[in-house]
Amino acid sequence: MKRIIVLSLFFLFAFVNSIFAQTKVSGIVLDKSNQPIPFANVVFKGTNIGIVSNEDGRFYLESANTYTTIIIASAGFSEKEITLEKAVNYNFKVVLNEAESLKEVVIFTGKTSKKNNPALDILRKIWERKRKNGLYQFKQYQMEKYEKVEFDMNTIDSAFMKNKIFKGMEFIFKQVDTSKITGKTYLPIFINESLYDVYGDNNIKKVKEIIKGSKTSGFNNNQQILSFVKDLYSEYNIYDNHLTFFDKSFTSPLSTTGIDVYNYVLKDSTFIDNKWCYNIVFYPRRKNELTFKGDFWVNDTTFAIKKINMAVTKSANINWVKDIYIEQEFDVVSDSIFLLTRDYMMSDFALNKKESSKGVYGKRTSSYRDHKFNISKPAAFYKEEVNYIDNEVYNRPDEYWEENRFEKLTKDEQGVYKMLDTLQTVKKFKQLYSLVSILGSGYVEFPKFDYGPIFSTFGYNEVEGVRVRVGGRTYFGPNDPWRLQAYTAYGFEDNKFKYGVSGKWMVDKKNRLIISGGNRRDVEQIGASLTTTNDVLGRSFASSALFTTGSNGKLTNINLTNVAAEIEPIKNLTFQVGLSYRTLESASPTFSLDYYTTLPTATNPAGVIESEVKQSEANIQIEYTPNRKTIGFGVERNNVDSPFSRFFINYSHGFKGVLNSDFKYEKVQLYYKQPIIIGPLGRTNLILETGKTFGTIPLGLMSVIPGNQTYFTIENTFSNLNFYEFVTDQYTTLQWDHNFGGRLFARIPFMRKLNWREIIGAKAVYGTISDANRAINASGLIYNAPEKVYWEYSAGIGNIFKVFRIDFSWRGSYLNTPDANKFAVKGSFGFYF
Repeated sequence: MKRIIVLSLFFLFAFVNSIFAQTKVSGIVLDKSNQPIPFANVVFKGTNIGIVSNEDGRFYLESANTYTTIIIASAGFSEKEITLEKAVNYNFKVVLNEAESLKEVVIFTGKTSKKNNPALDILRKIWERKRKNGLYQFKQYQMEKYEKVEFDMNTIDSAFMKNKIFKGMEFIFKQVDTSKITGKTYLPIFINESLYDVYGDNNIKKVKEIIKGSKTSGFNNNQQILSFVKDLYSEYNIYDNHLTFFDKSFTSPLSTTGIDVYNYVLKDSTFIDNKWCYNIVFYPRRKNELTFKGDFWVNDTTFAIKKINMAVTKSANINWVKDIYIEQEFDVVSDSIFLLTRDYMMSDFALNKKESSKGVYGKRTSSYRDHKFNISKPAAFYKEEVNYIDNEVYNRPDEYWEENRFEKLTKDEQGVYKMLDTLQTVKKFKQLYSLVSILGSGYVEFPKFDYGPIFSTFGYNEVEGVRVRVGGRTYFGPNDPWRLQAYTAYGFEDNKFKYGVSGKWMVDKKNRLIISGGNRRDVEQIGASLTTTNDVLGRSFASSALFTTGSNGKLTNINLTNVAAEIEPIKNLTFQVGLSYRTLESASPTFSLDYYTTLPTATNPAGVIESEVKQSEANIQIEYTPNRKTIGFGVERNNVDSPFSRFFINYSHGFKGVLNSDFKYEKVQLYYKQPIIIGPLGRTNLILETGKTFGTIPLGLMSVIPGNQTYFTIENTFSNLNFYEFVTDQYTTLQWDHNFGGRLFARIPFMRKLNWREIIGAKAVYGTISDANRAINASGLIYNAPEKVYWEYSAGIGNIFKVFRIDFSWRGSYLNTPDANKFAVKGSFGFYF
């Protein structure tokens, strides 16, 4: 949701005028039958400035210099020269004839051969040397890095620009420019500049970046946008086999598996910076795969890349992104060392991939200088700061930037900064910005207070009927050291009010020592998750679904009070201790949590039954999330949407007699999730959960295997199980799912254009119940445990209309259980790249 909301925020702006470079040319390359020729090579004559046409044969090329001729060539066709009559030439129609003879150069038509191809011989040399080039040659390295991130509106016509929505903001259109990559006009709406000192140690495989300055214009306080930007531009190395962008794994043209997915053609050779280099063009063998088209120049002795340009093909199975363009330049140091000095990436975000579609450019330019080598730092130097923030970094004066920027701002760039700063003061802009911010965060902003979340306003369950909820939180800024939250709700069926209130205070910012506490009285679906926490305002599955399958009156009234303290002494390693007190009783006359306090005997056949559970508990939990990235430094932070592992362990001790508490027990729970990206084959997720309760406990404190009676997919639940179908006091579950990302459907001709993505999965659980726990059960619910292993398997199709996923699941065991759900269909909505 965050991604598409962020993109929609950028669609509030427009532009009109163009600022032209010296030479511009665009057009389409066709064959004699008027069919487009994809991946044709287009260059200015006498230069190595060129581009490769896209899958539809279209191209755009520009230069700050003046040129009068372009050359168009493609495998299997005769080369053609076109004279440029003027500086700006749009919509050329270039028709190539089939080649009559091969002359001196071998031309590869269609799919190039894997044998006797000189381009592949060079590629193999690159593989041999790739760990001996660049920064890998040194034990340690350090350098200065300048990074500029920019978002621009593009392809807005005059009608859109004259829309009444922009009344009072017409001044923004004076800053329109033209993209040298696509030839489209654009208007900057967000700019961030950052300066870093970068340190690396190849021996211990550690890298540390120390930020020295950061300056933002446009949306600088929006956590959603900052999180999106940080997620958008992850680091990559073109020598790696696979490059990850937008949560997708693309095969690098320099990959050792590239031969299987790319065609390579040796196109040219020449001197670049006094080094003889070969030019190799590459383009994909098949459509719909996550691949690039482009070319690179490689040195003939070190086989290090001198320059590479590559663009994602339009048929690639990726949503909301029309184009991705990457350009890297390497400079020669000490005669034979090639170091990255400039890295440019541009993405065109749009709702569809039509040529005329409007969208947003996301651009990042990184530059490097002042390299130093083999200066050792102690291992402790590379330890990540848990929560360090130097506010001075974000408040550098203009004089600092004028002195430290790698390149001075042009007059046009200075105008953009002024325009963005002025825009923040316009009332109309503030109103539009607030509207989209509400959709993104779910909260309506007031001074020092947010109302929401608005998406939890309405709910339904069999006990409460229609439920209405209102709430809010304190909010002074994204890095608040403390926060209070509260809500109240009313059910029109049970005619009862519910409420919840909680507070957090970060006592120590450096180690994120946080004290929290709260109280909640509400209706809850116990058993919606095996691994639970005592979060007072956590999600209640009782009221989250408006539509369910079968009847569900198995809901519980809960009154929960807790206090906790947590600390993060090491980055992404958190320790928490807490105390809680809860009372549990059935919320429905058709459901019972009854238990025996005195077992039936011959003299007392009815025994003594209690309906309410009162329980005091202390717990210690440890959570480790390696590679997790966060935004913000306050008591609450946002996670960046990049995959990370999660390891969670919790130990709980129940006290009997404390505040009239009923049971003494000990419980251990472990949760482990591991995402695995398997190159072009997609992503696997593995989840392992296990737990055991030592002691005698009633139904309300048991580990209920989570079923799913909604029509929607819910993580960590079993799609073919009903609520309370299996109950345990010790359990182990294993879940596996794999998303192929459309790789299989891409091989089926009539399904390629659908861009559907195939998902398969399986889940299993084993659990038992002790005789003592069975004996005190007076609820009327017959305890069943999956002692013979319950399992189910599924297959699904994702990316239907880009936002919908449907899963089909089958029960693999316990098929003869009464009311067994042997087959289930679940759906989900989401915005994914």
